Amino acid sequence: MRTVDGRVAGRRGQATRQKLLDCLSEMLSSSPYRDVKVIDVARKAGTSPATFYQYFPDVEGAVLEVAEQMATEGGQLTQLLEGRSWVGKAGWQTAQDLVDGFLEFWRRNDAILRVVDLGAAEGDKRFYKIRMKILNSVNNSLVDAVTELQSKGRVDKDVSPAAVAGSLVAMLAAVASHQKGFQTWGVKQAELKPNLALLVHLGVTGKKPTK
Repeated sequence: MRTVDGRVAGRRGQATRQKLLDCLSEMLSSSPYRDVKVIDVARKAGTSPATFYQYFPDVEGAVLEVAEQMATEGGQLTQLLEGRSWVGKAGWQTAQDLVDGFLEFWRRNDAILRVVDLGAAEGDKRFYKIRMKILNSVNNSLVDAVTELQSKGRVDKDVSPAAVAGSLVAMLAAVASHQKGFQTWGVKQAELKPNLALLVHLGVTGKKPTK
């Protein structure tokens, strides 16, 4: 791990760098991204702006670092689908576990994901790549699942695995980022998960789940 000027950061330097990132993450959960200033992050971390600039070129550079760490963690979403069956009762459990894991990941990383979505929507390719890295971890697994079911004659041959998977992932991301909004529609969290899982199961298998 190196500083901005290329020097290798020692153990204390790495700890300071991570503390700055942790403080930034905390601030993003309570302040709009564009209101966060270097001096505020440094003060919260108990250090100086000069120290911040040793490790990051600016707030955006630090935000990208936080987002990259989050995207690496998001790669673990693949595990929700690895080796899982979409047939019978096991298929219903797979759909529920996917929804549960996806919504939980989004809730846990809500603040930084809002910034990533904003950057991606504004056309910043760096944020777009991070967003796609997270979504691909689920999308590619769903493509494989639909393709496998298709090869066994369980899904119609006219179905496009990529189109189905992409649509389901886009739906999951949209719902996950709108979780608080569902309450204003009178939808309880306990109702959201099983109904979203039903849509995912229908999308992948083309059938109502066996419960």
